[in-house]
Amino acid sequence: MPETEAVIRGITRSWIPRSASVDGTLVDRVLAARGINSGASAEVFLNPSLAELHDPSLIPDLDRAAERILSAIRAGERVTIYGDYDVDGVTATAILYHLIHAIEPSCNLSTYIPHRVDEGYGLNTDAIRAIADEGSRVVVSVDCGITGVEPALVAKELGVDLIITDHHNPPDQLDAMPDAFAVVHPRRPDSSYPFGELCGAGVAYKLAWRLATLHAGSEKVSPPIRAVLLDLLALAALGTIADIVPLVNENRVIVRHGLRRIRSVRIEGIHALIRASGLDSDSVDTEAVGFRLAPRLNAVGRIGHAREALELLTTATGNHARDLAERLTHLNEDRRAQEYKILTQAIEMAESSGMTGDRDRAIVLAHDDWHPGIVGIVCSRLVDRFARPTILMCRGDGVCKGSGRSIDGFNLHAALEACDEHLESFGGHDMAAGMRCRDDAFDSFREGFLTHARASLTPEDLVRSTSYDTNARVHELSAHAIGQLDRLAPFGAGNPPVRVRLTNLRLNGSPEQFGKAGNHLSLRVSDASDRGAVIRLIGWNWWQHSGSIPAGSLLEAIVEPRVSRWNRNTRIEPVLVDARVVIPGGDSDYSVVEGVDAKRSALN
Repeated sequence: MPETEAVIRGITRSWIPRSASVDGTLVDRVLAARGINSGASAEVFLNPSLAELHDPSLIPDLDRAAERILSAIRAGERVTIYGDYDVDGVTATAILYHLIHAIEPSCNLSTYIPHRVDEGYGLNTDAIRAIADEGSRVVVSVDCGITGVEPALVAKELGVDLIITDHHNPPDQLDAMPDAFAVVHPRRPDSSYPFGELCGAGVAYKLAWRLATLHAGSEKVSPPIRAVLLDLLALAALGTIADIVPLVNENRVIVRHGLRRIRSVRIEGIHALIRASGLDSDSVDTEAVGFRLAPRLNAVGRIGHAREALELLTTATGNHARDLAERLTHLNEDRRAQEYKILTQAIEMAESSGMTGDRDRAIVLAHDDWHPGIVGIVCSRLVDRFARPTILMCRGDGVCKGSGRSIDGFNLHAALEACDEHLESFGGHDMAAGMRCRDDAFDSFREGFLTHARASLTPEDLVRSTSYDTNARVHELSAHAIGQLDRLAPFGAGNPPVRVRLTNLRLNGSPEQFGKAGNHLSLRVSDASDRGAVIRLIGWNWWQHSGSIPAGSLLEAIVEPRVSRWNRNTRIEPVLVDARVVIPGGDSDYSVVEGVDAKRSALN
């Protein structure tokens, strides 16, 4: 292999097309790559309607839960909403809070969110006892509870009607579910609900919807309640994006309509959060939620207490809402600094222990000084970097508590089940989970998990790959075509941003660095066969590759089509995802860069 090829070889080894279609317009080919072929199905996908939301009553136990909550409200019984400390849990709690107050402004309603470090994830018996002592006769969990067998028994003993609403992996058998008054879950073993990928906020929204119709006595609710339900779509959208559930079916509807309303909702804290995130003049799309709004809401739950995020989304107004939003911003900056420190340590430990090679196909580490609220984010970074399941745990007081993230094709929850003899508790789903073990059991757990990973994964499973929708030529990237592609939004899990592979490119001149620190790269390219229009490809944080792409090179690139509008000028400026120099007659199966996005989400 020529020396220049070795220099520019990156981690990405394969580019995977979602479709081999070559027919139709660019948008037709992209839709076909995503399994949307007919005109009718394309119309439904491109124009998601609220009418496509499924009947909430189809979720098992949802009507029973709604009837009990409504009777408690009418009787003046104390009701407590018990949420989780992440964005999904906080928004789910806020959804029920706002809807119940809309039904009965003087209701006897309280909220409870456990402290991430002191109490850990999910329902806990001490909290249930304390809530019962305060007089609550109904407790409604949101985004947690499906594994809360013991807390459910305690609630029953205390005469508390526990209503569980959750979306995390349920038990395989009905008799293994918690013995609660109601268990509302779209994927219960006995469920026939048409869509099983709602997040916690999505399930809470369905419960709120049913509370509204039961209160009205018909499917048509009063205009004030309808206005509240429409506002709450914005909260459901925040939770749906932040929890990285697939943005298809109902989730796509919720996010599309929720983001459209987010600037007009009558929740002052949302507007304060948007201003504190620097989004006053920018659109609030899934990227803005993922990289600006959600990290701020999450940060307080990681290194403070999530009740402040809940206050921002419920009762905070005026200057107090502004101050809370600014505090969340400062906490997010602190979180980022701690995250960088942990990431640096974890990379060194993983590499020195050999967990980044072919033998150990997972990373399992523990450290005394890591913050338990931040290790989950660092897990995501390590998965991105090393393409293997990762678990990071924090040692303290004789126990190890941590989080894990996975890769496609490796069921993290099932892997923890295979090692449960070493764990005191765990919960989550296929791609993310939390766990706890005794300090003296950590080594056994690590070896058990690594053994399971070696048996379940091959070295080929750990090879980085980048997917794209279809091949395209430069002349196809018009402003009109990109506008049509933008209709596929909202983008996220299950509906990723459109990526196309541009072939037969000629680099005009040399790569150009730009930005205050010169850390971005600009490639001016044209079609090599006709030397037609020149477009500018933008490589965010690609500066280190400027010397690896010779002037005048023939290139192939995977890009996200974008239109830049600056100073009233409209320019086609696709964003680089990955690229490779083509050596005529030689091996071109290598990449300039890793094939990872310059921006990272700090959600989990």
